[in-house]
Amino acid sequence: EHMRARHHREDAGADIRMVYSTLDALRIAEAEPQREVVFFAIGFETTTPPTALALKATIARDLKNFSIFCNHVLTPAAIQTILESPDVAKLGTIKIDGFVGPAHVSTVIGTKPYDAFAEGFRKPVVIAGFEPLDVIQAILMLVRQVNDGRHEVENQYIRAVTALGNEKAQAEVAAYFEERESFEWRGLGEVAHGALRLRSQYARFDAEIRFAMVTPAARDNPACECGAILRGVKKPAECKLFGTVCTPDTPMGSCMVSSEGACAAHWTYGRFRENARQIDAGRAVA
Repeated sequence: EHMRARHHREDAGADIRMVYSTLDALRIAEAEPQREVVFFAIGFETTTPPTALALKATIARDLKNFSIFCNHVLTPAAIQTILESPDVAKLGTIKIDGFVGPAHVSTVIGTKPYDAFAEGFRKPVVIAGFEPLDVIQAILMLVRQVNDGRHEVENQYIRAVTALGNEKAQAEVAAYFEERESFEWRGLGEVAHGALRLRSQYARFDAEIRFAMVTPAARDNPACECGAILRGVKKPAECKLFGTVCTPDTPMGSCMVSSEGACAAHWTYGRFRENARQIDAGRAVA
């Protein structure tokens, strides 16, 4: 009881609860009508439709104490930023050979949004599932495109992804959200049209407007090379923080914070250790 009382005191911070579904957040708002409930909406195109449905349900139930802090981001915009970044252009060529497109995103948006990257930047794209066999097959498809000199969008995850995607989900999202002119991504900086916000007619449900939120800039370690790693300019082991002060237990940047990040994966699967052993073996022979 003492801890619960502390948890709800204004000077002890916020009452933050993890939810599995957007509808769980609605149930909290209904159960505690005297309190303001803000749903922190995050994720790519995959998680945006459930937020749209939550807003739809909020309106239908006439809830007055529920709002959405929208941080939904857009995958194609991030890829565009990577391909057009100044440090990539400075190299004279894009060191990325091709893209493995996330299948869960394409179940919603389809494969067509990637056509512009394949054609405009002459980079192959393969939409891939997440099972090991899916990823291996997708990489094989990319290798074959590179060897053949092709740059097409191919769909490995045909059991769930179509060219047009889930048009009903897209319509629900379009009804309640619109693109922001710009949005700051950690590691990439400002990304043009890189995220969504609520449409103006739903401002009463927009936490940014209701509570005049201010978002401080992320303060990454200045030695962190995550931005360059995200853009394919550097590899994880080329960052001097990697494997020393920066590990999954003590992450310094977004590439290590997420278990799906490039640095976290590089650490987990240990290829950098094998490379280090080979270098040490070479020195010993010399």
